[in-house]
Amino acid sequence: MARFAANLTFLFTELPMLDRFAAARRAGFDGAEILFPYDLSAKELAAAAQAAGLDFVLLNTPPPNWAGGPRGFAAIPGGEDRFRRDFDRALRFAQVLRARHIHVMAGKGEGPAARATFVDNLRWACARAPHASLTIEPINRADMPGYFLADFDLAAEVIAAVGAPNLGLQFDAYHAHLITGDVAGCWDRHAGLVRHVQIAGAPGRHEPRVGDIDYADFFRRVDAAAYRGWVSAEYVPRTTTEAGLRWLRGTAA
Repeated sequence: MARFAANLTFLFTELPMLDRFAAARRAGFDGAEILFPYDLSAKELAAAAQAAGLDFVLLNTPPPNWAGGPRGFAAIPGGEDRFRRDFDRALRFAQVLRARHIHVMAGKGEGPAARATFVDNLRWACARAPHASLTIEPINRADMPGYFLADFDLAAEVIAAVGAPNLGLQFDAYHAHLITGDVAGCWDRHAGLVRHVQIAGAPGRHEPRVGDIDYADFFRRVDAAAYRGWVSAEYVPRTTTEAGLRWLRGTAA
């Protein structure tokens, strides 16, 4: 059975960030991720995770001021210097936090030049941090218009082109549903590349309990694939986080 992590950017938002770790632990999570933790002290975050007994699972590039701005630079021709500076900062944070994965965000782009830039930057990042686990994630363009990596087959091609053992696929079932309409088939095709899983209900990106995605079937497939990584809850609670956690307790039972 996979281990479950709370995305603290989305969950327990009624609490200050440093208090969310303990709340996640009390709720039954074993790990935590934060999308963009760069406005906080890495040492304080690490201490809060350690005090709560949680593993720190994942953070994203790029830092620091992402609100309303670009979501990544790895696939933007001409943005190589910006990407590499941001990656180095993300790597420093990840080292302090002992983060399991760094998600490298592609940003907006299209065409062969964007693909070549993405591959080159990923090769550089994988060589820069050979002991770090890096992931790339297809994101649907309804939620993020113009995002370069919006196709799971393209992600598999990019991973093959980079050819680095420390690069893998981040499989968000919510995005897989909106991109392909077939979460089960998409998982079956790409499970061998998956390093990290995220979940949310569709439509609405709420709790993974009701909606168009059959999570009972999905969790069976994850187990059948012998996946031993993390499954992160990355969703917007309908009310409070605690009120919507029946899905977690039912899975753990």
